[in-house]
Amino acid sequence: MKRILAISALSLTTAGALHAQPSTGGSRPAIRPLGAVASTSAEPLGVVNNIRALPGGKLLVNDMTGRRVLLMDSTFTVIKVVADTTPGNPNAYGGGVASLIAFRGDSTLFVDAQSLSMLVIDSNGEVARVMSVPRAQDAMMLAAGGIGAGAFYSNGHLVYRGMPNIRMTVVNGVPQMGAMPDTMPITRVNLQTRVVDTVGYVKIPTSLPNISRSDDGKMSVTIEVNPLPVVDEWAVTPNGDVAFVRGRDYHVDWVEANGAKRSGPKIAFDWKRLTDDDKVRLADSVKALLDKQAAANPGQGAAMATAFGNMMGGGAAAGAPRMQVMIRAEGGPPGAGGPTRAPQVSAPKINVVSPSQLPDYQPPFFATSTRADADGNLWVLTIPTKPQPAGSVYDVINGKGDVTERVLIPEGRTVLGFGPGGIVYLAKRTTEGSTTTTTIERARAK
Repeated sequence: MKRILAISALSLTTAGALHAQPSTGGSRPAIRPLGAVASTSAEPLGVVNNIRALPGGKLLVNDMTGRRVLLMDSTFTVIKVVADTTPGNPNAYGGGVASLIAFRGDSTLFVDAQSLSMLVIDSNGEVARVMSVPRAQDAMMLAAGGIGAGAFYSNGHLVYRGMPNIRMTVVNGVPQMGAMPDTMPITRVNLQTRVVDTVGYVKIPTSLPNISRSDDGKMSVTIEVNPLPVVDEWAVTPNGDVAFVRGRDYHVDWVEANGAKRSGPKIAFDWKRLTDDDKVRLADSVKALLDKQAAANPGQGAAMATAFGNMMGGGAAAGAPRMQVMIRAEGGPPGAGGPTRAPQVSAPKINVVSPSQLPDYQPPFFATSTRADADGNLWVLTIPTKPQPAGSVYDVINGKGDVTERVLIPEGRTVLGFGPGGIVYLAKRTTEGSTTTTTIERARAK
């Protein structure tokens, strides 16, 4: 989806003159290329959710679709299969989402949302112990690294984005979902005391499913999306600061480990104003791309329908965490009249919001576009506002909130993670039909 929206946003930069937002002051650094790629993985990998860089160039790799965690050496040779789905393996990779979180020293947490557990993995790929997740209702967000928000370990706490609590009402047998909140808390939980507090809030993209039911009882779902949502980003730096990157005016707010707060200046950006014609053109182009993608991948719609039906009730694996949905029958107590089994749901139809709901200025980034490197810099994948070299451009923001560099990542790659000494790990993903494979590349930042 992000790739579709980026293509559509880029098309606006070449379609006609746009009016610039008043300057925020300062100039943008020139774009420079990333350093040369030093090595490339050969092991067949599926969708790599996230990685954990270890001393000596070793790497823990979370192969989400392959349902396994691998320990690789500096040449990307597999040293050990830490967790997988092999029968009898004590370190099982569950059937739900799972993620790696850098833990104390060189150890790593492997969070499995389905089993509500966290494996503590040492630097040699050995499981030292098993911990339970602090709160069962947060397991999904703790394990969502690389998918939605992800989680971080900092000074005895796990820091992660909260889970939306969506209220659903059943009217005449048809579930109707309430509005999804457009802001979510960044939550911090103390692993010793289990005390939970809120670090701050971020603005998130929202979509509202509209559910209808035909005479034969089959449900249809229409999902309306905004191709250019104005959102906030967040990350935790190695010193424990939580950084909030604000999308409306592009600046960084920090909450330090001791609770102190500071804000950086507005970041100079090539703001582009969207005219009414631009908004219509963008909405039409995104809808056309979505329709083309749906036609090319009919199985994807069926999978979405199954997932939605499972969320509605009964079809998910026993014990698996789900989005928190409160179902209330019209005029009755919670749960009354709610479905007791997964209903039959047709493939969801995805529409684009009306052009009038698009922002007046193209935002600087999409959701899940920010990562912190080993030196405490933020790397923000920006949305192009004018023609640029082939590839993706990341703003590198220092601890003062200033963009020190703009780095061009080769075409078809995204930043997967960082290692010490200026190491950048890239993901090169290839999709054929419904199958995605990933190649990992190690490069130098300069």
